[in-house]
Amino acid sequence: MALDFIRGKAASGFRSIVSGEPDGAPEWVQQLAHGTDEGFFGPGSAAWTVHGSLPTIVGGVRALLMQALHPGALAGVDEHSRYEEDPLGRLAGTTQWLTVVTFGDRAMAERECARVRGMHRKVKGEYVNARGENVPYSANDADLLRWVHVAFADSFLATHLVWGGEIPGGPDQYVREWAIAGEMVGVENPPRSYMELQDQLRGFRSDFMGGERAQRTARFVRNAPVPLAAKAPYSMLYAGAAATIGSYERSLLNVPTIPLTVVKPAVSALLGSLGWVLGPTSPSQRAATERIATREESTTV
Repeated sequence: MALDFIRGKAASGFRSIVSGEPDGAPEWVQQLAHGTDEGFFGPGSAAWTVHGSLPTIVGGVRALLMQALHPGALAGVDEHSRYEEDPLGRLAGTTQWLTVVTFGDRAMAERECARVRGMHRKVKGEYVNARGENVPYSANDADLLRWVHVAFADSFLATHLVWGGEIPGGPDQYVREWAIAGEMVGVENPPRSYMELQDQLRGFRSDFMGGERAQRTARFVRNAPVPLAAKAPYSMLYAGAAATIGSYERSLLNVPTIPLTVVKPAVSALLGSLGWVLGPTSPSQRAATERIATREESTTV
């Protein structure tokens, strides 16, 4: 009984960090149990498999580091986001989009993407690119949208390939499925295979910049103001994220080189412990499964 209490408290604390709610179950998670269809993906899909697994936590940290490489994306976050004042709030917003699009029914996913597109319309400004030119930007710019999509997809896939299990249809299927989510927020020409993902990622390298702004963001990600009890586990997640980034990208961000062979077993043990605390499925995935089961029952009656 005492062990179950400790496990429950730990699970609640972790989920409150990523969801922004004290009980770890905000209203939008509860809404996932309602709807008229299985959504854009559904059980057995590559997206459910990748986003429903714990390596996504490492992938989220990695995505934040990767996005800082592009000065346009970094300017948008730096000038229009409250990440330094409320980093967990920003994390909760990103988590909401990813989770709703993955596990919600189609109508809920489309409403969530409309919310994100509306937020993007307000994000405008100017940045200095890698060639020293002043460039106007908007969060709805085709290249910036595609960069954020590529950085996310590459990060979630990279960490799952290290710490996750088998993906139905393999990496190609995941990239092909998640292209749907990219298009829903306005991404043009998202990659639809693992090779295309890597080609597009390499295509952005000429836009990458280091410098104080990018490195300050990377330091902030490394020293994120998580609760005291979460600092040691978070440091391990950060180490796992950094170890899966290429050496060139790490040098631009001034991120220390951490051999994956050293980090992999430690992160595996941490994710295993989190799996024991959180259980085999997330509240979001359970809610979506309930919605689909209820719909199937109604069609057979």
